[in-house]
Amino acid sequence: MTGTSGDPAGGALAEATPPADSGPTEADWAAAVAAVRALPPDGRVLLICHVNPDGDALGSMLGFGLGLRRLGVRQMQATFPGPPEVPESFRELPGLDLLVPATEAYADPELVICFDAASESRLGELADRLATAGGALVLDHHASNTRFGRVNLVDRHAAATSVVAEELLARLGVDLDAAIAECLYVALSTDTGSFRFEATTPAVHQLAARLLATGIRPGDISRRIFDTRPFGAVRLFGEVLGRARLEPAAAAGHGLVWTYATQDDLARHDQRPYVLEALIDSVRCTAEADVSCVVKQTATGDWAVSMRSKGAVDVSRVAVALGGGGHRFAAGFTGRGTVDEVVDRIRAELGGALTGPVRR
Repeated sequence: MTGTSGDPAGGALAEATPPADSGPTEADWAAAVAAVRALPPDGRVLLICHVNPDGDALGSMLGFGLGLRRLGVRQMQATFPGPPEVPESFRELPGLDLLVPATEAYADPELVICFDAASESRLGELADRLATAGGALVLDHHASNTRFGRVNLVDRHAAATSVVAEELLARLGVDLDAAIAECLYVALSTDTGSFRFEATTPAVHQLAARLLATGIRPGDISRRIFDTRPFGAVRLFGEVLGRARLEPAAAAGHGLVWTYATQDDLARHDQRPYVLEALIDSVRCTAEADVSCVVKQTATGDWAVSMRSKGAVDVSRVAVALGGGGHRFAAGFTGRGTVDEVVDRIRAELGGALTGPVRR
């Protein structure tokens, strides 16, 4: 690749904020391709995904990084804020050799590319790279995305950020191989709930078919991602689910079910915080509630909140009102205070987030 450092996209095009309902325009895609193509031969690229990365964040970032490697990018790092710990279910992903701790990430890369982060705050201590990098590219699918990059590829209709990542790789002329495909398949399957959520469109299955055509083994991947957890986590889930509370009158009668997990719970069962990410799936199946919520303690007085909806409530409205973001059916935020205070705030916002009849 040839080119010069600095902002490859530049100008008003990169800074314009598109309407919230629109996806990337052809001009946006062209600017993103130009940002990559403009890298000098030894240009440093820093890939960043959000704090506490899930399958879409890690899979999109690593799959795209492997694609850039195929293009000849030689100086590249992938990272995320916070402790440099990859959840056990993702520890066989291709491309993990790209990962470095946030403390070792390039301070002033020629290009920073952000994945699955709806706002700068989700980048934690790495948010300053947006100012120090020559160019900043954002790939995301959250409706609440603030368009914080210089070039923004944000498609709220995409089922996962991996959909956006695969499209950009295709426009860059990168053919899928098994390693890239496995990363993108993990990303796609996790954000669609193993192809169960409403975002699972014909286009999603068409992308999955292209990924499977590279020879990856979906059964092995699904067992590793969805069906494997330590016995200590099984015991922990049982305890936390045992304190779940159902509030049928909440959300204007559509119902709320919620539970919480503390740091003491994790320590008692000798488990790492990431095991709690899967807990929401065991809560959201409650037939009597449209909205489900898991409140996870991250420090004294601090809670990471995951919310899901079956359709009657737009939980992204609740999350945005409380300082977070997400989608209509899945969203989250960071709460402070006691667990009861955090849930009180959620309860107060639910009535203003109704969208229509419940779908069960």
